[in-house]
Amino acid sequence: MIQKKISKILVPLDGSKNSIRGLEMAITLARQSGAIITGVYSIYAPPHSEFRGVGSVEKALNREVKKIMEDAKVLAAQNGIVFKEKIMRGETGYNIIKLAHGKEKFDMIVMGSRGRSSAKEMFFGSTSNYVIHTSKIPVVIVK
Repeated sequence: MIQKKISKILVPLDGSKNSIRGLEMAITLARQSGAIITGVYSIYAPPHSEFRGVGSVEKALNREVKKIMEDAKVLAAQNGIVFKEKIMRGETGYNIIKLAHGKEKFDMIVMGSRGRSSAKEMFFGSTSNYVIHTSKIPVVIVK
């Protein structure tokens, strides 16, 4: 069996406990392989959002995203792992796949089984389900 070295891990983050568990698993894997972790936060923005132009909502969301990324960066640094951040807008699952298969060429995606919208799906969240079925690289789902 040919083993490919893991050097770049993509971790979708949304601030949920499951996404933090995904980050912790990615840190464990990165420590074993010397990989760099990129945390991605995808801001779901429907084409005609009723929030468009509401500055206070936008500012609060930006503050929350910065805090989630800062906490992730600190956790990675405490474990000696380089952490990069990426913030995207649009459909979350699509953005994760687009980034994972894009020019940066990630080796693996590590994510929580469900994010914040856990009531929507019974076992897997709709985003993790989409990523599992469309990714061309290995996906680790953390419960």
